[in-house]
Amino acid sequence: MATLNCDMGESYGPWSFGDDEGIMPFVDCANIACGFHASDPLTMARTVRLAVGLGKKIGAHPSLPDREGFGRREMHLQPEELTAAFTYQIGALCGFLRAEGVALSHVKPHGIVYGMAARHMPTALAMAKAVAPFGVPLFGMAGTCHEAAAAEIGVPFIGEFFADLTYSPEGALIIPRKHSAIDLDRAAARLERALKTGEVEATDGTPLRVEFGTICIHSDPPNARAVAERLRQVIDTAG
Repeated sequence: MATLNCDMGESYGPWSFGDDEGIMPFVDCANIACGFHASDPLTMARTVRLAVGLGKKIGAHPSLPDREGFGRREMHLQPEELTAAFTYQIGALCGFLRAEGVALSHVKPHGIVYGMAARHMPTALAMAKAVAPFGVPLFGMAGTCHEAAAAEIGVPFIGEFFADLTYSPEGALIIPRKHSAIDLDRAAARLERALKTGEVEATDGTPLRVEFGTICIHSDPPNARAVAERLRQVIDTAG
């Protein structure tokens, strides 16, 4: 059965983002922000404890060093810089995991660097090289440079499907600058189709093949808790 994962722990300082406590019971895997696009040490510690208390798998959610842009602005780091930035962030989360007596489950890149690495092999290789020493799978888009780089470096790979986002005719994710409420019926139907047929409809109606072992949702839409609950039902019903 495909797992349900969510990008979480994205509050920092006095700013609160996402309904982590409401969403966590419905997901299988929590991708916890590591401080470069969001989060801070206390938020990381609290989100790890929340996930551990509910028995959830925990992955690192590293990004470009872009807090002001929430990790959604292109930055062209050298491959060695990107590997070091990801290693730093993953290692930071592993410290909090060790304090709670649990292990890292996976790594899921955040934001614009996820899209950049899908189409640019040097970026994808830089990410995979950072993941390799931790011995965990990389979550990414099947059939893109994510998967090819993971195979080249020898990193386990798990394909993702995005139930709360739309896909362009070229298969790229369309990420809004600001999340509005998700249409629950449409998201549920999109996921049901993907689970049954391995297809998703692009914005122009083109059917796209999707291969995945995990389904991603986001914590920032205003009805994120309802999205998590509804898609959990779809997954459980599909078996």
